[in-house]
Parts: sequence; C-alpha cells; structure tokens
Amino acid sequence: MNVDLNEKSSEQNNVTSDKPKILDIRDVSIAYGGELAVRNVTLPIFEKSITAIIGPSGCGKSTLLRSLNRMNDFIENVDQTGVISLKGDDLYGADTDPVEVRLKIGMVFQKPNPFPKSIYRNIAWGPTINGMEGDIEERVLTALKQSALWDEVKDRLQDSALNLSGGQQQRLCIARALAMEPEIILMDEPCSALDPVSTSRIEDLLFELKEKYTIVIVTHNMQQAARVSEYTAFLENGVLVEFGDTDQVFTRPANQRTEEYVTGRFG
Repeated sequence: MNVDLNEKSSEQNNVTSDKPKILDIRDVSIAYGGELAVRNVTLPIFEKSITAIIGPSGCGKSTLLRSLNRMNDFIENVDQTGVISLKGDDLYGADTDPVEVRLKIGMVFQKPNPFPKSIYRNIAWGPTINGMEGDIEERVLTALKQSALWDEVKDRLQDSALNLSGGQQQRLCIARALAMEPEIILMDEPCSALDPVSTSRIEDLLFELKEKYTIVIVTHNMQQAARVSEYTAFLENGVLVEFGDTDQVFTRPANQRTEEYVTGRFG
C-alpha cells in the first residue's frame, strides 16, 4: 500500500509556555510497511515539564514516542518524514549518532525489564560500557535516591534485581535511565502492569523528577494523564487532534472529538 507521508493532520492548537522548548516535532509522519501510523504531527515539548500523550489503542502514541529517541530505527520497513530536533539539532541529521541521541533521551518501557544481574550492576552497566566519567558508585547511589528506591534496597545492592517486586523493578528501570544523566525521559505506559500502590509511588516520583528532567509519558489512563502532566496531546488514528495545557484539554477541549474521548464516550 502506498501512502502519502505528507498527508496533513487536523488543525492543532498553538500553545505557549514560560518554559523553553526542548524538543520540536515538525510535520512528522511514520509508516510501517506502507501503513501510515502517525500523520503529519507537529508538537512542542517544553523543558522540565511532563507531557502526556493519550488516545485509543493503536492510535500511534508509542510509535510517536519511540521516534523521539530513534527507537524505531530497530524496526524494519519504517518510513519517516518530518523533523525532530533537540535544542535545534536534528535528531535524524546525517551527522547525528543515534547512540548519542539515546544517551540524551532515555526510555522506560511498559513492562519492567531488569537485567539478570545485581541491583547495583543493573544501574552501573550503562555508564560503565559507555565510558562515562566520574564515580560509578556515586552515580548508582544518586540514581537510586532519585528513583525513590534507595531506602528499600541499600542493604541488598548485590541481590538479583529479578527478586524485586514489579513496582520496585520499574523504579529500578527508571534509576537505570537516570544513571545515564539524560535530558529527557520517555515513558511508554510505565504503570500499566503495576498495582495501584506502585502506580501512586511512580506518579509521586514523576513530580520530583520534572524539577530536573523533561518527561514525555504515553498513558492509556486518562486520570493519570490529568494528575501528572502539564501538557496533553490527544492522538486518534495517527492524527494529533488536540494539544494544550492539561487542564484545558480535560475541562475545556477545543475539539469535540477530544471531549468525547476524555469523557469516555469512546476508546
């Protein structure tokens, strides 16, 4: 199937912020084997804030998220057009190293995926193999404290990470990302496999992390998006239907389709 990757999306809101723009997504379209998944999305991501991407299953949320640190490079038959820039630098430029992109833009996946190693080595592994400077032990300790996990594991750092609970494993994965000192953290439905208590712990953690990091979170949970984010983007069928301040999107949506989705009439 041939698709036009430059097919236009619906009109999108212009949103201003007192925070600088760190990521600029311009006219991005993505297709898998000719099937269009994301359609001409234009979207700003503001620094040291939380942006939620919501929408029904299969609407392109995760595809768009993965494009922000070039994770789609690992998938065959993906075509992408448009520009994604980090502080003005094209993430897909000819001279851009995708490994460097992923060092600056970390990712936490839907299901916790700890390495079959000790808690300590899970976090130390990335900085070590990437030859990062500084005290690795201090980096591990800082990441565990930032992820609100230190008090729970400080006496068993050499235990297997696989022995941690699901919520602890997900916070370990967040710590693993933080140890690389990224500028941005992408989260793809990080709480969908967790119980309510663990979900609450991670949501509390997000508020602390945004003081230092920019966070983009994909979530199927609209209540979670409303609780944790400052900005919300609503996608449907790969189209960015609406983007705005979270309060505005949930209480005064500009698009009727957005109102129908956030009030549970479909999705």
